[in-house]
Amino acid sequence: MAVPHEDTASSREPVYDEDVIKLFVIATAFWGVAALLVGVIIALQLAYPIFNLGLEWTSFGRLRPLHTSAAIFAFGGNALFASSFYCVQRTSRAALFGGPDLARFVFWGYQAFIVMAATGYLLGITQSKEYAEPEWYVDLWLTIVWVVYLVIFVGTLVRRKEPHIYVANWFFLAFIVTIAMLHVVNNLALPVSFLGTKSYIVYAGVQDALTQWWYGHNAVGFFLTAGFLGMMYYFIPKQAERPVYSYRLSIVHFWSLIFLYIWAGPHHLHYTALPDWAQTLGMTFSIMLWMPSWGGMINGIMTLSGAWDKLRTDPVLRMLVVSVAFYGMSTFEGPLMSIRAVNSLSHYTDWTIGHVHSGALGWVGFVSFGAIYCLVPWLWNKKQLYSLKLVNWHFWIATIGIVLYITSMWVSGIMQGLMWRAYTSLGFLEYSFIETVEAMHPFYIIRAIGGLLFVIGALIMVYNLWMTVRHGEYAEEEVGHPTAVQPAE
Repeated sequence: MAVPHEDTASSREPVYDEDVIKLFVIATAFWGVAALLVGVIIALQLAYPIFNLGLEWTSFGRLRPLHTSAAIFAFGGNALFASSFYCVQRTSRAALFGGPDLARFVFWGYQAFIVMAATGYLLGITQSKEYAEPEWYVDLWLTIVWVVYLVIFVGTLVRRKEPHIYVANWFFLAFIVTIAMLHVVNNLALPVSFLGTKSYIVYAGVQDALTQWWYGHNAVGFFLTAGFLGMMYYFIPKQAERPVYSYRLSIVHFWSLIFLYIWAGPHHLHYTALPDWAQTLGMTFSIMLWMPSWGGMINGIMTLSGAWDKLRTDPVLRMLVVSVAFYGMSTFEGPLMSIRAVNSLSHYTDWTIGHVHSGALGWVGFVSFGAIYCLVPWLWNKKQLYSLKLVNWHFWIATIGIVLYITSMWVSGIMQGLMWRAYTSLGFLEYSFIETVEAMHPFYIIRAIGGLLFVIGALIMVYNLWMTVRHGEYAEEEVGHPTAVQPAE
């Protein structure tokens, strides 16, 4: 089908479970602000170490994994739950499988996972791996919650009354299934006792490194890419009131992306003990990812064909479309950095940090904000958002923040890499490590300012959404139930 197919208000359809989606939307906004605030704190810690406060619980080593996991799993995860539950019901014309109680178990179970993981990071109770994963009992609990999530999603698709499975649901399904596999394999551990927190990881050495980056890059590929592409394929056509530019391209995008992404992880391990053939394999598949990634970007942007004028008047649509532009930029830069010659300069530098945040803030952040701006009026049956002017302020303040963040890290990272590889005529290193740190200091300050601007934008959004729910004008008919459009053959 070319557009999300939904029921009309007059059709005899089951009552959709929207209360649990409201909970996920609220959690998305809450955890989003929390994750961003911690990000600003650790950015300030790098520029001014006094912000570590001299406490082990507030040190950079504890707060960095807290920020990363909160941004990805707390903010991004709740946004994915909200959008996938909304999309699968509407496009399948079926209520969530298992009823409200099962969906609420997923909500409260996932919030419990977030709290357990966060407290573990602050207390230093982790597996001490690359991503400082939570300990075994947290992983086990998340596995249970995730399996229930999968059952609900698949069960809803099985019960669908629409013969076609809309493409967004394919991306959501790939995200759910692959993340389950990644989580289980990467976090295999043997607990010392069932009453303690300590465990021993199953893998070691280069095998652990390869497993870590198979997990790490595919967490990017499926959690932060496939899941949010499902969001893109639903909310951009809905907000633009246009069909997907090419449904055939969306299917090619889907199958090529999920096949290629799973092999790209080893490009993080160039110049390590990993065999050269594995490094080359990861680099090759990473370069091949340019094609499906940009195919999806083109499909998302070209969906506005015939509706380009809406970008002048609809800041929510503008935010969604700019997120796709950041997706295109990030998926160009990533394969570029996977090339061994480029990686020799970029690896371990702030260039990688800038690249990650162009995707995290520009792509994941903006598409999530756009989805939330769409969902709140639909779910609370409001005619429109409280203030489009505030959305516009959010867009521009956050965009300036992203640009400051990315450009400062590009300059800092490339300078850092060049200083590390500079030698004197006698063959000695030209710069000591502390000299590189001193040179990066101004750019760390710029990064903190950029992050602060992004937080200010998020706080403007929270205020706007709060005012929409409390004081927004009620719609005469449910805004989330437009007239159905016939699916394309």
